Amino acid sequence: MLQHSTLQFLRDLALNNNKEWFHQNRKRYEEVKEDYHQLIDRLLVLTSKWEPSLSNLQTKECAFRINRDIRFSKDKRPYKTHLGISLQPLGKRMDAAGYYLHLEEGASFVAGGIYMPQPDLLKKIRKEIAYFYSDFLETLQQVEFQKQFGDLDREENLLLKKAPRGFEDETESLHYLRLKSFTATQPLKDEDLTRQGAESEIAQRLSILQPLVSFLNNGIMADENGGL
Repeated sequence: MLQHSTLQFLRDLALNNNKEWFHQNRKRYEEVKEDYHQLIDRLLVLTSKWEPSLSNLQTKECAFRINRDIRFSKDKRPYKTHLGISLQPLGKRMDAAGYYLHLEEGASFVAGGIYMPQPDLLKKIRKEIAYFYSDFLETLQQVEFQKQFGDLDREENLLLKKAPRGFEDETESLHYLRLKSFTATQPLKDEDLTRQGAESEIAQRLSILQPLVSFLNNGIMADENGGL
């Protein structure tokens, strides 16, 4: 489970997002970092039971720096006010579908899939959905997926207005082919992170996303002829 003090630190950082305050609270941050990494360690053990490839990951491959990249941003706040955990079945360096845990007071969530893939991967995913639409629907219609996630995320600013190039407007899979991202997200309450056994519950929620992640990665790893 995550310590309450970790969420408190992130809350305080949001109110004092400057280098002077951060340096004054460096000891607190080191405790947060240890708590953060311990949660990753526990999740890797639990998720590897149903996604064996995750056992190859190291903690540092799943964690993110707290420093923001402000070189090209108008927002010059130096630090992130959240923590993220990325679990990538195909490895950290692969642009592929995976699992994500977002840690932020009042705004935490679990998610799975791939966000804004590059054009070549996007084309592959759309082909996989179009060619194997019944299989794709089956992953989304599983009872637990419907109960916990409902459907893929749909942000209007991340939707094509019509069928993507190479696909027909009347295809039955158009509802999903118009997506630019393929993710499913479920919000978490603060107590979902800090109560005893929280990591087991989080791992269980992530496991529901395994068929979706697997389907997407099958498409990503396919060659131009549809073979692996």
